[in-house]
Amino acid sequence: MELEKTLLRKVGEAVERFKMIRHGDRVAVALSGGKDSATLLGALLLLHKRAPIDFSVCAFTVEQGKFLRPISPLGEYLKERGVAWTYFRDAPSMRLLEEEPDHGCDLCSRYRRRAVYEIAKGLGANVIAFGHTADDFCEALLRNTMFTGRLSALPAVTTSRNRDYRLIRPLVFVTEDITRAYAEQMGVPLVPCGCSQKTGTVRRALRGMFAELEREYPHLKENILAAMGNVDGSRLLDPRLLHLEKPELLPIVTDL
Repeated sequence: MELEKTLLRKVGEAVERFKMIRHGDRVAVALSGGKDSATLLGALLLLHKRAPIDFSVCAFTVEQGKFLRPISPLGEYLKERGVAWTYFRDAPSMRLLEEEPDHGCDLCSRYRRRAVYEIAKGLGANVIAFGHTADDFCEALLRNTMFTGRLSALPAVTTSRNRDYRLIRPLVFVTEDITRAYAEQMGVPLVPCGCSQKTGTVRRALRGMFAELEREYPHLKENILAAMGNVDGSRLLDPRLLHLEKPELLPIVTDL
């Protein structure tokens, strides 16, 4: 019960702060077969029962030929709980596996994105929810800073290119130790994807760094997330944030 309360509090905070879900929304949860998206679905179903606004929740899974186990146990689990679930076998992705077995992540992601929008349209959904966690946000911030020269992470809420769908990540404040414990507690039949077992060198290094630092600084990720929501543009190097043409707006120095 304590785990559920913690999860609901953190997801509720994200939904409220970033205005993720509104009255009348139909939210489609992208289930990848892993612990994070399964936890997201559980949290939104709980929120649906308790929130002061009226919205509906459904779920879907895109089959791209990379699951390492049959997906049917997940379907049975959802059916027993009365969850509306769509299993979509994406034919273009399956052909891609046959024709270009060594294709990169970018191409696969593009196929998945097209499929996700197609599914959402069929479900009558206007909101699509993804299971990226606090860990993903922190890793993205460091990865972009260190390897792309951009101070950015993942967006908590954004829209599709044509603004047909609101894309949300309600687990922004939820760490993976919580999703792991929740999925275990709920007995979710996880279905691993081959891609999840091919973690890149950079991501592996960042995860190792976080694990080592968190042994001494257990609130590290919380602090990084707080920093992302508390940006001091005057202490960065982007001229667009410095009001260089208006000296009267430059920050007053209080330390050197």
